[in-house]
Amino acid sequence: MTTKLRIVHCFRSPVGGIFRHVRDLTEAQVAAGHVVGIVCDSTTGGEFEERLFDDLESTLALGVRRTPMQRHIGPGDIASAWRTYKLIKELQPDVIHGHGAKGGVYARVFGSLLRVSRSRVARLYSPHGGSLHYDETTMTGKFFFGLERLMEHFTDHLLFVSEYERRAFRRKIGRPHAPNSLVYNGLRESEFEPVAPAPDAADLLYIGMMRDLKGPDIFIDALAAAEKTLGRPISAVMVGDGDDLPRYQAQVARLGLADRVQFKPAMPARQAFALARLVVVPSRAEAMPYIVLEALGAGKPMIASAVGGIPEIFGAGAPGLVVPVPAELASLMATALQDMSAYSALMPQLPDLRLRFGSDVMAHQIEQIYFSALGKAV
Repeated sequence: MTTKLRIVHCFRSPVGGIFRHVRDLTEAQVAAGHVVGIVCDSTTGGEFEERLFDDLESTLALGVRRTPMQRHIGPGDIASAWRTYKLIKELQPDVIHGHGAKGGVYARVFGSLLRVSRSRVARLYSPHGGSLHYDETTMTGKFFFGLERLMEHFTDHLLFVSEYERRAFRRKIGRPHAPNSLVYNGLRESEFEPVAPAPDAADLLYIGMMRDLKGPDIFIDALAAAEKTLGRPISAVMVGDGDDLPRYQAQVARLGLADRVQFKPAMPARQAFALARLVVVPSRAEAMPYIVLEALGAGKPMIASAVGGIPEIFGAGAPGLVVPVPAELASLMATALQDMSAYSALMPQLPDLRLRFGSDVMAHQIEQIYFSALGKAV
């Protein structure tokens, strides 16, 4: 029988891909008999995330502990770090798994402090992009990459979600000194069921955080250009929340698209997929985005930026990949919308996706790494 572990996942922002990844992991780890908890920021997220937390609370023996965590480094970090340390110490974990830059620092520093007073704690770190998005030629980038190199001394295992992410780490920080593995994000079996478009579905769907890194401004500009190419109006739905939402709404109004573009708050991805015929992911940077896996798993034709780990999902040179600039995106939008049946046939096939990106595969690989980090036999 597998040894039961006390596992704590630590991360800052309970939104987007990191939160989805942690939810999938905790679900699989609870099912495997482990005792699991979450520590994260209390100031991020909206009603959608609150509902997700409500669902999680009843399944996690160590609970969900939330405390304010700043996104950027500042004076408030000292108080925030102390509060977070006390929460983690109280949970007495065998494994601390940090996700994202801040979660990674907290997990490794606090895991090291716990070793002073109790038995071994495994300290794991999944960057999920995080600080790797910084430019290594800037002072900010050099600072964060120096910090990442320092933190390797307190790391038992690095987990990368894409080969792209691992290459970025090597290029910007150096070859990892700590043991490291590539484990792709995974989907549940139910997420490989097709989602048909609703009868009144729009042409295009953008779903994601409303911030420039994810490219909603590129999407809007490309939509306007694609209309000119096709010589007809194009309808779109933009789903997501974020501080920059008013700016994108203003951009839509400025381009005369307000009657054809709907904005909707964050919702479950499969619910959003029914709102349109073609999914567009125009991100400027990514690690291994769940939304691409989810859309393809749901049988949705899509266009995605050829950035980060996305080509590892589609396959290098796949026709659904595009450079994230408005002109290139507009051209592919127009091509896809002219013959959706032909374009849909170019997408990766579901059996291949299941073999590579199942959540059961992901969770099993990570469990093996936990035990390896602890020096325990499975």
